[in-house]
Amino acid sequence: LRQRRVISNSSIYQAENIELYENLSPAGRLASQGDLVDFAKKKKSVFRGSKRPGKLRSIVSSSELEEAFLVGDSLLGPEDVAILLQAGLASSMKGSTVVQLNQRMLLDLMASQPRIFAVAVLAEIGTPGGDGNTRGLTSALMALLDLDQSSFTEFHRLDMHELLESWLPGLKIPRREDYLAGGRWASQSYYSAVFGVAQNILEDAEVYLAFKGHIQRVRHNAEKDPIPTAKEINSSSIQNNLSNAESDDNIGISINVSSFSDSSKLTTAIKKAKKKIEEADNEGAKAIESLKETKQTTKECNACASATKQYENAFKACADVLQLDKLSFHADWFKRFYRRNYDALMVKSVYDNVMNGDDEVREWLGKLREASTKNHEGSMEADKNLSFFDEPNQLNEQDLILEIINLIFFDKFERESIRQDPLVRLLISNPPGNYNFTIVSAMGVITEGSKGLELESALKRLKKERNVDTIRADTGTARSFEYNASKIEDAIETAVQLNKPYGLLGYSQGCANSLFCESRLNSGTPLQQSRLTSPNSYLVARCLLFSAANGSMHGPAMEEKIHRLIVMCEQFFKYQQGYCSRAFITFVLETLTNLMDSAAFQKVLIGGGGTFLHQGSRAFWREAQHMPSVPTCVLRGVLEEHTTPESLQMLSNLLTKHASSPLHDSQVHVYDAVGHPIYTLNRNSKIMKMTDMGGSIQRTHHWSPLSEEVKFLETQRDVDHGTFLCAKDRHVYPWVDVNARFGFIKYEDKTSIGNVKEPARSTFVRSDTDNSWISLNQNQAINPTNAVDHAMPILNRRDTDTSSKV
Repeated sequence: LRQRRVISNSSIYQAENIELYENLSPAGRLASQGDLVDFAKKKKSVFRGSKRPGKLRSIVSSSELEEAFLVGDSLLGPEDVAILLQAGLASSMKGSTVVQLNQRMLLDLMASQPRIFAVAVLAEIGTPGGDGNTRGLTSALMALLDLDQSSFTEFHRLDMHELLESWLPGLKIPRREDYLAGGRWASQSYYSAVFGVAQNILEDAEVYLAFKGHIQRVRHNAEKDPIPTAKEINSSSIQNNLSNAESDDNIGISINVSSFSDSSKLTTAIKKAKKKIEEADNEGAKAIESLKETKQTTKECNACASATKQYENAFKACADVLQLDKLSFHADWFKRFYRRNYDALMVKSVYDNVMNGDDEVREWLGKLREASTKNHEGSMEADKNLSFFDEPNQLNEQDLILEIINLIFFDKFERESIRQDPLVRLLISNPPGNYNFTIVSAMGVITEGSKGLELESALKRLKKERNVDTIRADTGTARSFEYNASKIEDAIETAVQLNKPYGLLGYSQGCANSLFCESRLNSGTPLQQSRLTSPNSYLVARCLLFSAANGSMHGPAMEEKIHRLIVMCEQFFKYQQGYCSRAFITFVLETLTNLMDSAAFQKVLIGGGGTFLHQGSRAFWREAQHMPSVPTCVLRGVLEEHTTPESLQMLSNLLTKHASSPLHDSQVHVYDAVGHPIYTLNRNSKIMKMTDMGGSIQRTHHWSPLSEEVKFLETQRDVDHGTFLCAKDRHVYPWVDVNARFGFIKYEDKTSIGNVKEPARSTFVRSDTDNSWISLNQNQAINPTNAVDHAMPILNRRDTDTSSKV
């Protein structure tokens, strides 16, 4: 802009009417100097006056103007200009001369750049990051077309319709007066017309978005590059594993097949692991038969002890395979055994809650059993005592396990498979000890962020039993991917300071936010990438609870309803034009425009609401890059009449109608709540499908992780059915324990499966209040004499860490 002013003031462009220019106000002077470079070559007036303020004469040739600045030479990029322009549109001081001058300078800057720059700015206005939310761009366009220019004289005001049409050749920008009563298009909707223009703009901006992604994101691999997977998998088995996709979906995508001989160390380890699993299953089947005959507990039965030892050997063998090939869990046999352990630990978690009397799990299962006996087969008959779980110590252990399986798992085929699995019935625990692990959690679309209470009791127990810290990301309610991902990145930065590996725990929209954050780090700067792969603190596991990463049918359905509501309101106000003054009509239109362009509307309905749209998830998955060495566990649920909170009945019925299926948890469909993209097929989607370890469908609702947050919504019917008394540990414990069992998560002590990580080094500083030393890493005071003993190993280390102070 400074360069353009120099050009403008150096007689390259000369105004013949100098006296008019000298007598203008500051706004008029800006109007006289601006918008000249781009408009001079077009020879088209964008001023509201009948003629331009003076005849322009350019000494720059048209060919130079056509070829110059194809990308643009502005220090402010399209996203920067979009933020500033949107700030002015949403300002409460639109009538201020300062705001109007700022808006005019931004438009002047856009006009001085190539046409694609203006298209990019309009695309960025819709949503931060340029994913292109049509609803948000429509609101911004309506505000931009009615831009307040009262500080300028009528002679120097821009015709925004002409200006936008000069940037968008082939598009006709609708004028509001044509759609009011008495206009040529009075029977049609002005909002729908602007909405159509917004859609065309976003389509035109696809080139810019691709260019932006190419510039700002690191692409580690091209689409045609081999897909990393387990070394034992050959190309034919890959095709079988991906049989759900169309046969021509794999065109152009090759598979990385690492050849190795049958006598290799890895092959020997794989054969050993498979053999150990088979031997353990055989021994486990015998143990279950023994339990049926003797009615003993698993701790009393010798056959169970032997089978447990065999399974522990199988766990160790699988961990050894993982040490040789970090992607070995992609193989079918490994995924099946991992999935069996995940389901087994799910049952073990609920069983422990019952035996320990944690939370209100006994009451929840009792009420769930009472309701389920009326509606479902498989649970014990209603003639037995309905207070089945009140005295668990007096029950047969295997009967209790079978009843838990019947009550918490939804699909009858999965339920029967779990019932017959000896790995489930043996209730095998992990060895005691603390995990070298930290959880970074990102909760749902409605959350209090770092002050949230989701899964609080379960996370506290996990901290007490396994010393696993949880860092809650300060995500916002109904905010965009970009905003929430930045908050999760801050939480990861905090986790890195603990010098421990970490896992991402996402719930509902938090699943999409955490996956977006991982992709953002993986495609970011070297420092960002190191947050995923550094030696001491790296990403080891993901857990997606009721994932909305593939969007939800509520999103497009609500989008269509909002559009119809706006059009209906528009038709209503047209009818009222005959009874209201022009001033009142103008006031109402300005109020509605300001409302739809307000910060709250843009953040909630446009930013957060857009994350549930399939087009939003498509834009995310299209550019995403995720780690192939990180396993993903999922927890999915399906509602039933007795497990549906009364406050979710309407949402549940709506989703059933929209999706034409009752298999959902009231928010997301069971087939969408998986750990990989459903509606996008590319290289990354195949990687995510290989890392998706799955999880059996459970009888529960979408608000299962919540407790205190939904107390004000609890009705008497919910109390009678125990709807919100869900077992909370099952959302976290099975995920953490199964990854510790196979060596993804290490132990802090000698009970580690695999290599033991070195304990985190501490930083000590002198306390301001006394003479003690304080460990910044452990937040504890120590004696000054002992501080030297702690500090000497740090001073003697010869490494790159020079930040420790004593």
